[in-house]
Amino acid sequence: MIERGNRLALYLLMTPFLLWLLLLIILPHVQMLNISVQDRAIGGATAFSLDNYATFFTEPLYWRTFMRTAVMSLLATLLTLLVAFPVAFYIAKVSQGKTKSMLFVACLLPFWVSELVRSYGWMILLRESGLISGLLQSVGLADQPVEMLYNDVTIMVGLVYTSMLFMVVPLVTTLDSLDNSLIEAAYDLGGSSWDVLREVVIPHAMSGIVAGCIVVFMLTLGNYLTPTLLGGKDSLWFTEQIFTQFITRFNWEQGSAFGILLLTLSSLMVWGGFKLTRQSFVKTMG
Repeated sequence: MIERGNRLALYLLMTPFLLWLLLLIILPHVQMLNISVQDRAIGGATAFSLDNYATFFTEPLYWRTFMRTAVMSLLATLLTLLVAFPVAFYIAKVSQGKTKSMLFVACLLPFWVSELVRSYGWMILLRESGLISGLLQSVGLADQPVEMLYNDVTIMVGLVYTSMLFMVVPLVTTLDSLDNSLIEAAYDLGGSSWDVLREVVIPHAMSGIVAGCIVVFMLTLGNYLTPTLLGGKDSLWFTEQIFTQFITRFNWEQGSAFGILLLTLSSLMVWGGFKLTRQSFVKTMG
């Protein structure tokens, strides 16, 4: 009787999650896949067609933007990891007490405002009449206003800044569970700082690294505001192509095809990441 009651309680607890998964993720994507293989003819009739996918492969602008978005997202994920790892290690293993809490809150502070406000903040700093340009002119490093917006470097800065917290949190969580005695033992056995990092710290933190990279890559790949605002009309980000098809051209069939292609890319990259690092989904997310 007790076991049956526990099972019922488990089902009741899982119901909201399963409904959320079904109604907000699975069904919309199934419908989007269905729309992507339709060809709307004159008169409103629809027929099965793969022309929307063929358009992607035959139009250089689309697949080049697709590949550029993938490469830039991978680079942004790598840079975010390189920046976030020492920050997470310091928070988890070096700082103590209130300092640890304050540093974690400092990482959280930028996310108290929306991504739109954060992007506009970067625009205020980096635009031709912005603070950094004015500072460079005032100290004599520039004799005229400097425009630092609308290039790949600015996009990358914005993406790393936007994704930082989502890399720091899983890294801090995994590094917190690392026993300090293991690090001390590695040093006692003659290991250098690089040896300890490579043989002890990184293997222990691998699940957090994989989880953080997955989240950051998927957020970056699907980001729209940051590349568009900081990169301008020439940002060539694939989500902008999807927005154009849905909102500007009202071509839902083509936009759905682009969305499915982006979903396929992110799924393949996540699967490849697990295979490369020999991690399992359950272990990483557990």
